[in-house]
Amino acid sequence: MSDNPKIAVIGSGSWATAIAKMLLYNTAQINWYFRNPGSISYMRKYHHNPRYLSSVTFDVSRIIMYDNLEKTIGDSDILFFAVPSVFLKDLLFAHSINLEGKFVISAIKGIIPEDNLTIAEFFNRHYGVGFDSIGTITGPCHAEEVALERLSYVTIASKTKSSARNIASYLETHFIKTVIVDDIYGAEYSSVLKNIFAIAAGICHGLGYGDNFQAVLISNSIREIKRFLDRTYPSERNINSSAYLGDLLVTSYSQFSRNRTFGMMIGKGYSVKSAILEMNMVAEGYYAVKCINEINRKYKVHMPITDAVYNILYERISPGIEIKLLTEELA
Repeated sequence: MSDNPKIAVIGSGSWATAIAKMLLYNTAQINWYFRNPGSISYMRKYHHNPRYLSSVTFDVSRIIMYDNLEKTIGDSDILFFAVPSVFLKDLLFAHSINLEGKFVISAIKGIIPEDNLTIAEFFNRHYGVGFDSIGTITGPCHAEEVALERLSYVTIASKTKSSARNIASYLETHFIKTVIVDDIYGAEYSSVLKNIFAIAAGICHGLGYGDNFQAVLISNSIREIKRFLDRTYPSERNINSSAYLGDLLVTSYSQFSRNRTFGMMIGKGYSVKSAILEMNMVAEGYYAVKCINEINRKYKVHMPITDAVYNILYERISPGIEIKLLTEELA
C-alpha cells in the first residue's frame, strides 16, 4: 500500500455507510460509489444516505461520489466492497474491471451463490488478486450501532498482520476497536455460517422457543462452525474469540440482525418470498445456506442446524416439524 492511498467504498447500503463514517475519522477524503445517481444528488443536497442510516450526516466536501464503477476503481488504491454477495458478481461482470495493483477489502458477509466461493476466493479466481492483497472485515459489529457511536469491535483479517494493522488504522475511532487475525478463510466462513445460525435463532423465536433453548442452539452453533472450519480449512484459531463466537452471538441475538429478523418471519408463518419482499433488505444467510449445503456434500461435516435451516427454506419442510426434529439432535 502507498503512504497516502486513495480509499473507495463500493456500495451504498447500511454497512457501506457505516464504513464511510469510520473512514472519514481517519482520512481527509474518500471516494464512494453509488449505483443509483439519484442517491448522489440526494447526498449532495441533504448530506445523508437517503435509504440507510439516515441519521448519519456527512461533510460531503470530503467525499468524491461516483456512479461509474470503472472510474471509482481506477481513481482508488484501496477498495472496500460492501455489496450484498448475491449482487456482487453481476455488478462486476457488467463492467470492465482491472484490479491490478489494488488492495481489496471485503466487507461482504456472504458467499457467491452458484459459484460457492467466498469473496476472497472470488476476487482471486476471477480477477487475479493475490491473497496478500486481500483483506476482510467482519464483526461483531452492526452498522446501526456504528451510526449511534456505541462501542463496537471490528475484526480485520489479512494474510499479513502488517496489512491488517494498516487497514485497522483507517477504521479505529473512539467508538471502534479493532481485532487483528490472519485467518481469512476462517473469518469469512464463520461470517457466512453465523448468518445461517441467526436465521435458525429467528425461526425458533418465531415459533415460541425461549431463551433457554436459544442458549443451547447457539452453543451448538459455535461447535458446528468449529467442525466445519476444522474439516475444510484447519488452522490455529481461537473459535471462542470475538471474531468467531462474538460475531455469532451479536448476529443471533441483536434486534438489528436482518438474518434473525428474516428467520423470525419464517417461524411466524411467512413464506420465503413474502419475507424477502417485506424486509426489502438482503438476508445473506438465505443464500449462504444453499451454498454451504452444496459445499458440505463433499466434506460431510455433521451440521444439523445448517441442514434444518436448508430444509425449511429450500425443501419447504414445516418450521415447527423441522425444529422439533432438531431439538433431538442438540445437547
